[in-house]
Amino acid sequence: MNDTGIETNAFLGYPDTLSVRAGERIRFHLSSHLPEADARFVRLRCADADATGPGLKYQELVSPLDGVHACQWHEVPCGSSMSVPADSRLAPAGAFSFGCHIWPTRLGAAPQTVLARWNAETGCGYALQVSRHGVTLRVGGAAAPVEVSTGAALDERRWYWIQGGIDPASGELFVHQSRLADAVLPEKRSEMRATHPAADWRLDSQGPFTVAAHHASLAPLRTAAHFDGKIEAPRIAAGLPAPDALRQIDAPARAGQADAQLIACWDFSVGIDTLVVTDRSPHRMHGLLHQLPCRGMTGVHWSGAVHDWRLAPREYGAIHFHSDDIYDCGWPATLVLDVPLDWCSGVHALRLRPAATHRPVDAPARHAETFITFFVTPAAGAHNLRTARPRAPLVLLAPSMTYMAYANSALRLHAVHFEVLTERLLMLTGDDVYLQEHPEIGQSTYDHHIDGSGRAYSSWLRPVLNMRPRATPGNLAIDTHFIDWLEEKGIDYELITDAELDRQGLGAIAGYRVLATLSHPEYYSQAMMNAIMAYQNGGGRHLALGANGFYWRCAWHPQAPAAVEVRRGISGTRTWESRPGEVHLAGTGEPGALWRHSGFAPQKLIGVGFAAMVYDHAGYYLLTPEAANPRVAFALQGIAQGERIGDYGVRAGGAVGIEIDRFDADLGSPPHAVILARSHGLGPGALPTPEEYRTTVHGLDAEQNALVRADMVFFETARGGAVFATGSIAYMLSLSHNGYDNDISRITANVLRRFLDPRPFEAPA
Repeated sequence: MNDTGIETNAFLGYPDTLSVRAGERIRFHLSSHLPEADARFVRLRCADADATGPGLKYQELVSPLDGVHACQWHEVPCGSSMSVPADSRLAPAGAFSFGCHIWPTRLGAAPQTVLARWNAETGCGYALQVSRHGVTLRVGGAAAPVEVSTGAALDERRWYWIQGGIDPASGELFVHQSRLADAVLPEKRSEMRATHPAADWRLDSQGPFTVAAHHASLAPLRTAAHFDGKIEAPRIAAGLPAPDALRQIDAPARAGQADAQLIACWDFSVGIDTLVVTDRSPHRMHGLLHQLPCRGMTGVHWSGAVHDWRLAPREYGAIHFHSDDIYDCGWPATLVLDVPLDWCSGVHALRLRPAATHRPVDAPARHAETFITFFVTPAAGAHNLRTARPRAPLVLLAPSMTYMAYANSALRLHAVHFEVLTERLLMLTGDDVYLQEHPEIGQSTYDHHIDGSGRAYSSWLRPVLNMRPRATPGNLAIDTHFIDWLEEKGIDYELITDAELDRQGLGAIAGYRVLATLSHPEYYSQAMMNAIMAYQNGGGRHLALGANGFYWRCAWHPQAPAAVEVRRGISGTRTWESRPGEVHLAGTGEPGALWRHSGFAPQKLIGVGFAAMVYDHAGYYLLTPEAANPRVAFALQGIAQGERIGDYGVRAGGAVGIEIDRFDADLGSPPHAVILARSHGLGPGALPTPEEYRTTVHGLDAEQNALVRADMVFFETARGGAVFATGSIAYMLSLSHNGYDNDISRITANVLRRFLDPRPFEAPA
């Protein structure tokens, strides 16, 4: 249960798309131990259930799916692997050998499968496995599997060549491991040979060849014994070549050079930006990656000379597999909705409750309640004409890329000294407990894999617990405070997500007079950054109502479009750091660092950029002397000098908090920008982001460091456009104070009213 006493995880689910146009189709994939669910759709006004704020608010909608639907329980098939379709050449009648390079990251007593054509259900096939005790070759037998092991312990995070060999004619089995020499240790080899009657062997599993796992069953297709670590250059060859010989057998560099022994040679350095693995042998038995392991990873040939895999692909011939990778749960669709044309755009959810026949007699109807969030965007042009709904002049841009980056964050559970850092007692919710008990649903890009490496991918094709009503903490919940304010003030709006912005570019927002970005649009692709800049320079008005926005450079993966890819560069506020040479995104090749390191700091876009985290109490704004500038008089009607602006707010206690941004001309803040207000009242728990200081010194906190502050900024752009930025994530949490009658609400209304006015802004000469 969560902190309201309502069971929020009796049903789990996810949509097949995070956003859908009115008039188009969306599917919901559900799982539950309860046999039935009572389904209803809602349009959310406020998703924050905090009793000190507006509270949870939504409008029930009418749909053809209203009512009771059957549910089934489905497992989450986590763990990445590669598969090659079944082929007789992968189980040769004669002698053959297979091997690869490995860099293991989580060795235990249980075996992990590296290369296999093995079916655990039937006990047929062959597999090359590793554990902390060494490398084992397993072969299917008539009564039980036959095994031979090196018996030599493996070290984590060191490169090895491992190899197995099978000769049905002689009954010989051969297994080998070589720890490759490095700057610290010399090469070390170990191998074992054994002979068993080949008549008892069962080498054909009837299934695919796999890398980083084997098949637990073929019908249904399930994998098991997943490997944690890097794998490079897996290959199969005829005969029993010596380890050095098999390592040197390669695909032909040019026509006429193919080695007759070569059966398959999978080159992970080819097609790094895809999910297809190329077999460079003449047989062309290409493989397919499952559950999105990390490509573009440094391999045995990495020299350190380059850090971009596009410049030296051969040095990036490794793939990092994880036993807890998850991209797509692959559950069957339970409900299919054709979104009614008369649904307004906005934040929507599928609400699920137990069917009345399955509730305890004395249980209230809301004892268990689950929401699955999705976004409805405006209908296509022709559909809008049919519904006679004019386009609203204001569009909200939901930061779906950021929602995904934070999806199922477990930082509160795993971050070191979390309570000391935040100076408050950690209160666990039911969702926190569920994440601990069910790590298979995957965590956020702030968390670590089970082997300690950072999570580079996050997808919506799995249950996301913190992107729904009642989630605490949650970016979506904060963002809906602005929607609640708009509804309270009767201001018409439409909503799209940054997924549309990424796919359509400027076209997604060009028709709107005002664009509002919300509390924390932190993760942005190049297409999204360029689209907003073009919008502003084309006369658009941008209301930037948050902080720490436009910060990390990342991308939706081109071949896995439900996943955002994040690499943590050499600076920035981060909970893990990419290994040397692994900062560039596998999907696009871009550097996965801060936008300021690509010369496009957020200050260039909205005038302010990330300055500090606020771990203790929030602050407030005071007007600056620049507030007397007549260019900003429209924003400050009803606001007096000396007035504490936003000295209140839901949870944070003030409008300046959580994370804050400041003006910085060196990073691109426009010289003609006006700083209307500046933060005050921040304390020792307000600390600068790492890129804001170059060495550790005394006096970094807000009480002693003038650079730890939030700036409220306005400036005009080309062709009559303008930008207003608040510089604080907590800003929105103050809008509802005192029945929506307060100075933060007043400033927001003043700015929005003028931004909606078609009269052009004029920049000073």
